[in-house]
Amino acid sequence: MKIDSIEVGNFRNYNSARLDFHEHTNILYGDNAQGKTNILESIFVAGTTKSHKGSNDRELIKIGCDEAHIRMFINKRGISHRIDMHLRKNKAKGIAIDGIPIRRSSELLGMVNIIFFSPEDLRIIKNGPSERRRFVNLELSQLDNVYLYDLGEYNKVLQQRNKLLKQIAYKPSLIDTLDIWDEQLVLYGTKIIKSRTKFLEMLSEIVTENNIKLTGGREHVKVFYEPDILVEDFSRKLKENREKDMHFCNTGVGPHRDDICFINDDIDIRRYGSQGQQRTCALSLKLAEIELVKKIIGDTPVLLLDDVLSELDRNRQNFLLESISDIQTIVTCTGLEEFIDKSLALDRIFKVTNGTVQIEK
Repeated sequence: MKIDSIEVGNFRNYNSARLDFHEHTNILYGDNAQGKTNILESIFVAGTTKSHKGSNDRELIKIGCDEAHIRMFINKRGISHRIDMHLRKNKAKGIAIDGIPIRRSSELLGMVNIIFFSPEDLRIIKNGPSERRRFVNLELSQLDNVYLYDLGEYNKVLQQRNKLLKQIAYKPSLIDTLDIWDEQLVLYGTKIIKSRTKFLEMLSEIVTENNIKLTGGREHVKVFYEPDILVEDFSRKLKENREKDMHFCNTGVGPHRDDICFINDDIDIRRYGSQGQQRTCALSLKLAEIELVKKIIGDTPVLLLDDVLSELDRNRQNFLLESISDIQTIVTCTGLEEFIDKSLALDRIFKVTNGTVQIEK
């Protein structure tokens, strides 16, 4: 799997730009706030329909413009494909694959597997549970269309149930309709819990192996899924918490409250691990994504590294670079000196200056 090129128009700080990528290592360098991350963001949006920053479509459009365009050419198992995306301020985005419009954004997921690694990801371990759920949801949604559907349905039901809980405060007779939403919540929630359980069992094994290599065998980190509710208890707990839910007008139990735990010798690294341990875990976690994609879909993902090397010490830098030698990588950095004395080949180099891109190699 590789990205051949990307074209953007009125995207972030770009009027227009086109980049033709090498199948191995691509470097985008330049000063801060010039638009390097915006290129990575456009790739991520074209592959997943969403910004890695959580930005909405309106924020992606260049100031003073009403719409933006992204066109990305990819090569998947020897076959070329084109992804077109039309972002509009006041309308839903338009997406086409090979010139054919798709009705749902979800139809695009899985077309290209992209792993985005930024300095913010190095804090995923110590940040709140929502960050870790987002990590699981994003990766599973790219790998499993069924999970993507179940997650979407669960979120719709959850939203409707919470809306109903608020309405009951003014119209108590509506309480009889809660059973219907509870059944749907349990139905889709159960599927989500089972998918996450399987995914995290696979992930844990790889993270442990990576962590052992990174620490020279000094640490043996294990990843545990912390479901908010067990499948067999979901329905019962919803009923037991109904009064509380109606009081707070919010659903208090379910997979929307799940978490992931990282343990090393009985120490919860999320709370008590050193910064070095937390960064090592985060790096192990992101690299485990690459291995899982290879195992599950039998192809390599595209890796986007947004100024990550400057955040890592030499040992972690070397481990990262050795681990990505066989996949297409697009890296942003402030200067090429970061790659001196490293084994990483600079196959293609772009200089980014105030929304313009110039190829140097």
